[in-house]
Amino acid sequence: MKVLAIDQGTTSTRAMIHDGQVLHPVMQRAHRQILPAPGHVEHDPDELLQSLDIALRCEADLVAIANQGESCLGWDARDGRPVGPLIVWQDDRTAADCDRLRQGGAGPEVMARAGLPLDPYFSASKLGWIMRHVPEAQRLARAGHLRLGTTDAFFRDRLTGRFETDIATASRTSLMNLEKGEWDETLCRIFGVPISALPAITPTAGEFGRLPSGARLAVSIVDQQAALYGHGCRAPGDAKITFGTGAFVQCLTDGLIRPESPGPLPTIAWQFPGAPPCHALDGAVYAAAAAVDWAKSLGLFSDYHEINAFPGTSAIDRGLLFLPALAGLGCPHWDRAARGAWFGMTLSTDRRDMMQALLEGIALRVAEAARAIDALQPLRAISVDGGLARNAYLLRFLSGLLTQPIRPARTVEATALGLADMTFAAEGISRPTTAPPDPIPPISGDRSKAGDRIARFSRLRDAIAALSAETLPSADD
Repeated sequence: MKVLAIDQGTTSTRAMIHDGQVLHPVMQRAHRQILPAPGHVEHDPDELLQSLDIALRCEADLVAIANQGESCLGWDARDGRPVGPLIVWQDDRTAADCDRLRQGGAGPEVMARAGLPLDPYFSASKLGWIMRHVPEAQRLARAGHLRLGTTDAFFRDRLTGRFETDIATASRTSLMNLEKGEWDETLCRIFGVPISALPAITPTAGEFGRLPSGARLAVSIVDQQAALYGHGCRAPGDAKITFGTGAFVQCLTDGLIRPESPGPLPTIAWQFPGAPPCHALDGAVYAAAAAVDWAKSLGLFSDYHEINAFPGTSAIDRGLLFLPALAGLGCPHWDRAARGAWFGMTLSTDRRDMMQALLEGIALRVAEAARAIDALQPLRAISVDGGLARNAYLLRFLSGLLTQPIRPARTVEATALGLADMTFAAEGISRPTTAPPDPIPPISGDRSKAGDRIARFSRLRDAIAALSAETLPSADD
């Protein structure tokens, strides 16, 4: 039994075949990052669909697809034609809309129903923006032909003819009632999204229809939740950190945990057919690898091996700090007005100093998210994956900020492995058992200065966030 695992991510589409024993990479295809205006991040939905078509040419019995989560679009129900570009999860064009809703008192209602703060990160405000700013969407809505949804709903509609999304993805939209697992009419009214244009909500695994290749779609889920499963997280307190474009901390929880105020996000981890949903907490840091790649484009380094080690004292202990708020602050602050900055530079500061501070800043932001989650659901060992998880300095510094042991995942393909493992589990397919491998030793970091480093970073974060709010143009400028 072969499972084709497709990870449709922010920068590329990757495909791997799992033959029941090991994963085999079969395809990777990058796609364009379209930046038409400050704060706007878009993809061409047809380009993403073409990448999926290429991946689906690989021979397999079952297919599992991971999606970007909060990225969304609108399209014509009759022919699948998009009404505009895909609005990516990083996009913050709806920041002013979220501010107006917050000032109008909608925040507590959204938290009570969706469990999520008012933030442009989530799909609801983006879909509302489409309804207000895209005449074609308005025309189709009046005629009853508009479909709105996240990327998975678009893919499933175009590839299987079934207009559906899974409950884990739906829980990331701010349109689903988290306790009922259903679209919420009040939330749809708040954001201006017609509930009739939204897809049916399904479990994350099941009989999802036949694809053009003839294979059956068996799993559809958010990429981060797929990675959580791929890390082997099965019990409350099991946690992982994925270092991708952003950094994403997730842990399984003992039932639904609903913070009283915005912070870590309650979310659905996954749901198997006939079983209740598994719950999780999620903490997003918007800029991780994105910050490193941005620094590389500025010429601060040329090869990733250059930033794997920094001898001597840490940058923050020398008074040099970096706040990686290049797209605002995510968990637990949810402040899109905050901006990135270096602090403490002198005439002797060089490129390596700046990169050392940048990596430490990413680690400090991830530690903030992990510590906020740990306060609600105690964490055990944390498994880490993603491209930046190869950076030894970043992981050692992060280890020194947390009390839990940090271990690299056994594979960098945690998302694909999670997709395959979830498919095998849902289908009741047993895999060959092998002797358990020796445990990976935890990464050791200096914890003696954790309190001082976190306190110093917090003061910088608050100061820069306040300055950003004072100096950025208002929503009406």
